[in-house]
Amino acid sequence: MKNTSRRKFILTNAAALSGLAAFGYSNASSVFAPFSTHLEKVRVGLIGVGSRGGGIAHVLKDLPGVELSACCDINEEHLQRGISMAAKGAKAYTDYQKMLSDKDLDALIIATPLSLHFPMAMHAVEAGKHVYLEKTMSYDIPQALKMVDKVNATKLVFQIGHQYRYYALYHKVHEVLSKGWCGEVKHYECQYHRNDDWRREVKDPKNEKLVNWRMYREFSGGLMAELCAHQLDIVNWMNDSPPLKVSGLGGIDYWKDGRETYDNVRTVYEYPNGVKASVSSVLSNAYKGYSIRILGTEATIEIQRDKAYLYTEADKAELGVVDGVSGATIKAWTQGEPSLLNYKTEDNAERSPTAYALLNFADCIRNDKKPFSNVDTGKDVSVAVHMGNKAMREEKYQYWKPEYSL
Repeated sequence: MKNTSRRKFILTNAAALSGLAAFGYSNASSVFAPFSTHLEKVRVGLIGVGSRGGGIAHVLKDLPGVELSACCDINEEHLQRGISMAAKGAKAYTDYQKMLSDKDLDALIIATPLSLHFPMAMHAVEAGKHVYLEKTMSYDIPQALKMVDKVNATKLVFQIGHQYRYYALYHKVHEVLSKGWCGEVKHYECQYHRNDDWRREVKDPKNEKLVNWRMYREFSGGLMAELCAHQLDIVNWMNDSPPLKVSGLGGIDYWKDGRETYDNVRTVYEYPNGVKASVSSVLSNAYKGYSIRILGTEATIEIQRDKAYLYTEADKAELGVVDGVSGATIKAWTQGEPSLLNYKTEDNAERSPTAYALLNFADCIRNDKKPFSNVDTGKDVSVAVHMGNKAMREEKYQYWKPEYSL
């Protein structure tokens, strides 16, 4: 590198990376399903057809090799919406226990409020069904540990809905990091910000908690569980480790409307080798809404919704007079124009991350494979989420305990 500037070296090699395989995960064949229109169909039942479940039903309509054969919801409007997007002759249930006994179903997708994840998933496993469980995996840490024991005692496919593990963009980022183009990475800055009250319309006041369950601690883990969990999963993956400890602050400081879960959260997680990750979510400002910045000694990666940019560090600090101080560094932040990280999906179909996650779920069922987002990685995220919530509520550090790794 003596005759090549750091910036030119990184950008040249980053450009070369765009022509390589899109995925940096060493066992990519276990992550991405074979794409064919002639696959044996996996028949799934969907429990919970609200906002997330309804979106999943919509995605399933166009997926090869997966058939939505049944829907379950206690809300009739939601239930009928799901059936309208399901396969011809799909069954409608209002009691998920009855759906469990449906021998025509190979698997269940659970997209219900967080407090229902554990009992429904455990009942599904006991019924011998493969499970796709929306994140966050469990309502608390003891449930997460019990779920690991239960699932790993079976041969069932159990996938957690951290869909970004199936998005080629993040595999490209993982590849860039593994190639060392960013140098030594010590910091992650993660945010998932919105500017709204996070509420849904309630037609009947008696259904307030049923509809807006995210606002109430008896049903929800709040912003950490519903939004920040995605980014914690990515940081865990990139570091190949769960966090060691966490501190944080949060509160109900803007939307004073009777909610119990915080309308703003700010946490700092520490990982092995001194790596720090700040993870925040606020409901009163949407600037750069979803973003992950990975700060290395040679370059920075900024991940947005569907793209990522590489910024290289300057070869030399530019010195001058800054606010009356001579010899100060004029450009102290990352230097130069951003370089777009190119990536491609394996089937060139440009599907959503959820679509690729569900395709992989079906492929794992057909071929008896363990999902990339599984009960073990899901447990790590769930524990980290609940550690963060506890750190904010108690205003003191929470530490990863040895029993969390068993």
